[in-house]
Amino acid sequence: MIRALSDHFIIMEHVVLLLVCVNPLVRCYSSGKVMDSCEDMRPYHSGLRPQEAPAPFTVTTDHFSYILGKEVKVQLQAPAAKPFIGFLLQAREVGGRAPVGSFALTAGATQLLTCSQRPNSAVSHTSDSVKTSIQVTWRSEASKDMKPIQFCASFVQNYKTFWVDVTSPVMNFTNHNSGDSTRLPTPPTTTIYQPVPPVASITSADCGVTKLCFSQPANCNPTANAECYFMSAMMLSPTAAAVRYELTGPSDGYVSFGFSDDQMMGNDDIYICDIGNNGMVRLQHAFSAGQTTPQAIPLGNVSDVRAFVRDGVISCSFTSMNIVSTQRNTGFNKTYYLLFAHGPNSNGIFQFHTGTFISSDKVDISRPRIVRKAGWPHIIKAHGAMMLIAWMTIGSFGMMVARYLKGATKTQHLCGKDVWFLVHVALMSVTVAATIIAFILSFSYVKAWSGVSVMQHY
Repeated sequence: MIRALSDHFIIMEHVVLLLVCVNPLVRCYSSGKVMDSCEDMRPYHSGLRPQEAPAPFTVTTDHFSYILGKEVKVQLQAPAAKPFIGFLLQAREVGGRAPVGSFALTAGATQLLTCSQRPNSAVSHTSDSVKTSIQVTWRSEASKDMKPIQFCASFVQNYKTFWVDVTSPVMNFTNHNSGDSTRLPTPPTTTIYQPVPPVASITSADCGVTKLCFSQPANCNPTANAECYFMSAMMLSPTAAAVRYELTGPSDGYVSFGFSDDQMMGNDDIYICDIGNNGMVRLQHAFSAGQTTPQAIPLGNVSDVRAFVRDGVISCSFTSMNIVSTQRNTGFNKTYYLLFAHGPNSNGIFQFHTGTFISSDKVDISRPRIVRKAGWPHIIKAHGAMMLIAWMTIGSFGMMVARYLKGATKTQHLCGKDVWFLVHVALMSVTVAATIIAFILSFSYVKAWSGVSVMQHY
């Protein structure tokens, strides 16, 4: 009995000792003092690796470029259903590992850290409380070469689940003092330049399982087929607050996809991935008002943009929390036709597309599926059938009657007219009537005289 009690006390002493040793480490991480993670921005949770799936969180800024000494507002955002408890935020040169500039706090629940011996060069949490939004300000500092920068963040959802290297759009340095020209939502914010190809291969794996996919040829895999035009959409949270898009296809100018209420070009919400004058791939957000070049609009709440061109194939992937809008002042509609277009550009200006395809029906991007490409609309098929019947069959028979039956039926009359003539007139009248109906069908579909309108059909 005495020995059992002695063993029990020894075990209790070991448990107390373990708690005393581990507790400071737990408090250290929950308090946000994570200077050991400054270089790789990775939480040191023993034996655990970061999530490989795209993060449901976004890092956005209120400017697309920065000016020496001017403030930039930086916001970390999470869906309401997927908050985070910890984070680490730095500004870095694109492709660099050291922090640049300095932060200032605008609200509680945050603290400044010293990384790479640079005071206030990082921001982290102060407790493990639930967070859905954090906002801070950042200022650039003088250096010999003002390079493009982006904000890099790590997010901790719980001890086992965390993400690293969640980035904002790239910000270029602007050597002037007019802050208005760099503030959202001016048109230049529609562009994000990516000087390196950090995106992983876009693949058709998990199509219909975790993501919606749309491609031409049908069911093609872009990793195996260089001629595959492909886009996918994957919801990152049940609340549909964030969507991960992928877009790829062979082109010397641009590839794009959009959302539409119908199968005609006009009132479409479009994302365009194209090659700029400097040879780098850029992502743009645009709105198509009809038979004109899509109008650039602010990129909005888009983050983690990965883009590159390789062997003539343009690839982009990005996370968007933008509400799909097919009318500039309307809200969210859950089902849309998917449009895909590709073509050349000249000096940064999009030229008329050389190839297009559209989904066969409206789709909900929150529901994984493989989307089928639409064929010609039924009304256009009817137009073609009527023209074919009119001129390849009935009209031809009418002309053959006039050519070959005229002599054979000279002595046969009906109502005072030659039979061959009456048959010829009847057949040609049906031909004319079918032609008129075919034209009415095509005009009722296109609703215009111009041949350009027909080409605007995706």
